[in-house]
Amino acid sequence: MSVLLDLLNRGKSPVQVVEYAGEYLEKKGFSSCDYREPFNMVPGGKYYIQPYPTMFVALAIGEDFKGEAAAVEGEPVIKLAMAHTDFPCFKLKSKPEYVTKGYLMANVEPYGGMIKSTWFDRPLGLAGKVVLSGQSVYQPKVITFDSRRPLFVIPSLAPHLDRDANKGHEYDMQTEMQPIVGMLQEQCNKEGFLQEYLAKELQVEPQEILSFDLFLYNMDEATPVGLDEEFVLSPGIDNLASVAALIESISSCHNGNGISMAVCYDNEEIGSRSKQGADSAMLMQLLDRVADALQIKPDVWRRVMTRGFLLSVDGAHGLHPNYTSKGDITNEVLLGKGPVIKTSASQRYISDSEGTAILMQLCRKHHIAYQIQVNRSGMPGGQTLGPIASSYLPWQGADLGVPMLAMHSANEMASTADWDALCDLIQAFFS
Repeated sequence: MSVLLDLLNRGKSPVQVVEYAGEYLEKKGFSSCDYREPFNMVPGGKYYIQPYPTMFVALAIGEDFKGEAAAVEGEPVIKLAMAHTDFPCFKLKSKPEYVTKGYLMANVEPYGGMIKSTWFDRPLGLAGKVVLSGQSVYQPKVITFDSRRPLFVIPSLAPHLDRDANKGHEYDMQTEMQPIVGMLQEQCNKEGFLQEYLAKELQVEPQEILSFDLFLYNMDEATPVGLDEEFVLSPGIDNLASVAALIESISSCHNGNGISMAVCYDNEEIGSRSKQGADSAMLMQLLDRVADALQIKPDVWRRVMTRGFLLSVDGAHGLHPNYTSKGDITNEVLLGKGPVIKTSASQRYISDSEGTAILMQLCRKHHIAYQIQVNRSGMPGGQTLGPIASSYLPWQGADLGVPMLAMHSANEMASTADWDALCDLIQAFFS
């Protein structure tokens, strides 16, 4: 559980998520590989690759891996689980500073499908990466940044001034959800106060800052709640709970004749179509390079590539006690009853009957509680990384994750027991 809480508290943006994962895996004996250099890999090795600052790959190669033989006939040779490092929030625009009636304001845009009303009246920090001029035009200097204190707030409008405040409201992001940073002072540079703040924090000159990817985050920390503290309330549970489960599980897996892989992409919340997203050629290229590093002949590797299994690990919807009509009438999902195998007739998830059966048998063999999710008819739900990856990696697979309430809120809620069971299931899968 400490890994989950640590990642939720440190993972203020995808940059910090990947930074934490790298530190954790290195402590567990994973060697870092430079994505731009040839891989030096051997059977029995554990490796960590960070192609970009917001995504990473971890793989553990079995000591007896020889290319074609699996630990048991019929089992996958490559066992791959994927998740994503991003979550809904606000992104700081370029040239973000402006002033309204003496208030210093920040120009932001939404990232992902947030529940807008949950972001009002919260202390908001700033995290991500800042890009400075470097020694080479094509190699600018990238610095990880976290304010570690609240800088922004988006105040709500009092009900005295909006008599329909509790009757539902569609908020205009550009006019109603821009955060306040401070008040205009005589010495303040109203056209560059955030640029100057960043320069001071990074101990550089303002003109050295060329660009940035900076996100506003809710500064509330992960908090156990409930009579027996059976729940955790935190920003970013979707999908940092899955990332935490993947790095904890792969760090202790034992896959004698096969390869176990954890891939954590960025940009799932906005469609995954980026160089560091799941809808790219990154994974296929990386798999081919792993084969080259292990000196597996191309014809052998093509046969290996027919024997894989894919887990798409992402949050699932739990049945809300105040909105029971939103759940399926025969497939109820409750917090505390185990991780969820997600199915969909429209293939928004990759679980088919065989993939579902495989996970069910793993759960039964290892005495792990599990649940089956089917969305209520007429409520399709979101799509995961699974269908995207399976379009170019046509393996058997399944979607699963921890059930939660308040998904995409500034604070989300999940069961600690479900996360423990998810880790047990992924470790059983990898091993």
